[in-house]
Amino acid sequence: MKILIDSQWVDKDEQIGVYDPFDGSLVGTVPRADRSDVARVLEAAEKGSRIARKLSIHERSQILYRAADILSERLEDFARLLARESSKTIREARKEVSRCVNTLRVSAEESKRIHGETISFDSFPGGEHRKGYYYRYPIGVILAITPFNDPLNLVAHKLGPAFAGGNSVILKPASVTPLSAIKLAEALLEAGLPPEILQIITGHGGEIGEPLIQDDRVQMISFTGGIAAGKKIVSMAGIKKLGMELGSNSPVIIWRDCDLDWAVESCVSGAFWAAGQNCIGVQRIFIHRDAYEEFRDKFIQRTAVMKIGDKLQEDTDMGPMITATEALRVENWVKDAVLDGATILFGGSREDAIVEPTVLENVSKASRIYYEEVFGPVVNLFVIDDFDQAVEEANRLEYGLHAAVFTRDINLAFKAAYEIECGGIMINDSTDYRLDSMPFGGVKNSGLGREGIKFSLQEMTEPKVICFNHR
Repeated sequence: MKILIDSQWVDKDEQIGVYDPFDGSLVGTVPRADRSDVARVLEAAEKGSRIARKLSIHERSQILYRAADILSERLEDFARLLARESSKTIREARKEVSRCVNTLRVSAEESKRIHGETISFDSFPGGEHRKGYYYRYPIGVILAITPFNDPLNLVAHKLGPAFAGGNSVILKPASVTPLSAIKLAEALLEAGLPPEILQIITGHGGEIGEPLIQDDRVQMISFTGGIAAGKKIVSMAGIKKLGMELGSNSPVIIWRDCDLDWAVESCVSGAFWAAGQNCIGVQRIFIHRDAYEEFRDKFIQRTAVMKIGDKLQEDTDMGPMITATEALRVENWVKDAVLDGATILFGGSREDAIVEPTVLENVSKASRIYYEEVFGPVVNLFVIDDFDQAVEEANRLEYGLHAAVFTRDINLAFKAAYEIECGGIMINDSTDYRLDSMPFGGVKNSGLGREGIKFSLQEMTEPKVICFNHR
C-alpha cells in the first residue's frame, strides 16, 4: 500500500513490512517516510485545512454517510484485513468494522449539530446595546496518532469528528497495523472526501513523529497510546490542544449479591478480548469474600474452554498478542509476580506471540502486573471484605479510565458511581463496554479530554464570539 501526501498516493524505496502476528506471514508493506515527507505533509495539511473549512455541513455529512455505506458493503474484506494485521480474531474484527461504520454515521449526524448560542450581553450594565452569539469553527490541522489494538475504529474516532468539524488531518497509524487505516482512507476518498484534507504518513515515530508534534501548523494532537509516549508528546508539543487517551488498569468490584454467572461471563470477555490488548480491559477484580470461591472457580472454568489460536477460524476465541516481544514481556511480568508470591490459577505459558489467558491470585501490590497496565491476557483476583475497602483499592492506582461494579444493591451502585475516580463506570457490565457516541476518556494518568463523536467535536472546534453594538 501507499501513503497519501498532497493528494497523491506515494510510494518509497524503503518499506516497512506488516506481518500477521499469528504465523509471521507478510500481510503487506507500507512506505517508510522520512523528514522530507514530513515537510510535504505539513505544507499540504495547512492548504487542506482551508479547503476543509469551506465544505458545507451537507457535504461533510454526505461524505461520511457514503464512507460508512462503503465499509458496510465491504465489511468482510475489511474484517479479514484487520484480523490478519492485528491480534483480533475474525469475529472480533467484524465487530470492529461494524463499530467503525457506526462511528462514521454518528460523525455524519453530529456534523449537523455543531451549535452555538445567543449571548445575553445586556446581563451586565453597559451591555444594553449589544447583541450577539457564538458559533464553533474548525480548529485547523489535527495530527492523529493511533495505536495497533483497534487499528480501524480508533482511526475513525479521530477522522470522523475531525472531518465533521471542518478540519484537515495528518494521520500517523501504528507501524505494525497501518493497512486498515489506509483502506479506510481509500473508502473516504471514494466517498468524495477532497484528498487535500487527509494526509497519511507511515514510518517510525522517532524519525517522523517529533517534527510533526513540534510543528506550529498543527493546532491539535489527538493521541491514543501509552503513558510514556503521551508524556513525551506533551513535553514536545508546545502551545496546541491535546487529546490524550493513555490507557488504564481497570478495577472491577464483585459484590456478594450479584448475578455471578453474568459477572463471570462479562469479566472473562473483558479480560481476554483482543488478547487483553484493550485499554479498558479487566485487570483487577475485587471479590467479596462470601462469593470469592464460587466466582474464582467459575471464572477458571469459563477461561479454560476458550479456544486459542488461528484468528481466521470462526470458533477461535483469542488470538496472539501483537508481537512475540510483547508476549515475552507479559510472560516475564507473570514470572516476576510469581516470584513476589502470586499463584497462577490458570494459564501462564507462552508460545511465540500467543500467551495463554492467565488468572492470578495473591498478587503483591509491589508487582508490576498489579500497578501497571499489563495490556495482555492476564487478570488478577483479590478478596475484599467491605465495599469501602473495594472502592479504596479501585482508586489506589494513578489510572482512572473505566471501572465496574456488579451488584443488585442500588445504594452500593451509586456509591461506586460517585466515589470511584474514573471517566466511566459500568454497573453490572464489564469495564470494556463502550458505546462509540458516549464521552470516553479518563482522569489521572489515563488521559486528557474526551473522545466520543459529539465530545471529540467539541475538542476539535473552537467557539468564536460575534458581538454587535447597535447604538
